[in-house]
Amino acid sequence: MLIQVRDLSKVYQMGAEVVRALDGVSLDVDAGEFLSITGASGSGKSTFMHLLGCLDKPTSGTYHLNDRDVTQMSDKELARIRNREIGFVFQTFNLINRTPAIDNVAVPLVYGRETFTNKKAMDALERVQLGKRAKHKPSEMSGGERQRVAIARAIVNNPKVIFADEPTGNLDTRTGEQIMGIFHDLHKEGTTIILVTHEMSVAAQAKRLIRMVDGVVDTDTPITPSLRNEMLHSGMFGASVLTDSGVSGGTESGVSGVTDSGSTVAAEPGVS
Repeated sequence: MLIQVRDLSKVYQMGAEVVRALDGVSLDVDAGEFLSITGASGSGKSTFMHLLGCLDKPTSGTYHLNDRDVTQMSDKELARIRNREIGFVFQTFNLINRTPAIDNVAVPLVYGRETFTNKKAMDALERVQLGKRAKHKPSEMSGGERQRVAIARAIVNNPKVIFADEPTGNLDTRTGEQIMGIFHDLHKEGTTIILVTHEMSVAAQAKRLIRMVDGVVDTDTPITPSLRNEMLHSGMFGASVLTDSGVSGGTESGVSGVTDSGSTVAAEPGVS
């Protein structure tokens, strides 16, 4: 078992109000799975991803990654986990704009004090078919190319799992399909892919669907051919497609920067 989560909760104090962004979630993920986490804004899906990605700590509950309880780890230990075992891909790319692609990809290697960083970074760029653009800066690239650089950075350390948060959100349809093709190739190579999205047409490309509502897992189901067809035709996320397919009520199971693990991450997680 790669990921085992039990009764995970995250509570935020916002003035006089207490917000339960995540409310007792339990979930298992095997190595090599390709799953999508969906839900409307405020459902808790991004909060859940931040906790699974060791970017934040839960208020309560347990989270085991590769049989290790990461909820008991220090910040330094979590940084090492993020650097060595987890890759991140975000909607806004989160690249260093004035730095060539190859150096952006090498950031996790530098933080991990790796050697031969240029070769490893170039190998990662080649895997996403961007080797010829290695010396170009993000400002000189298209959106699709920038997302390829972000994916190369995510895979440069050969992580066990990749978390992709709305990875096609800033891309046109054709480019988004190309980016999803890369995730499919990585999955075929054995990488675990966890995709967070509100777009059903994107979520449908996974093998398993997790639907979140009000901080809990409302649906956990394999994506069958019939369900995939319904999702592809529904476009944006909506509860009706799951209800119509007889799936609802399933099993419960600001400013970007570079962290001390070398992962470029989004702003402070909220309750989305």
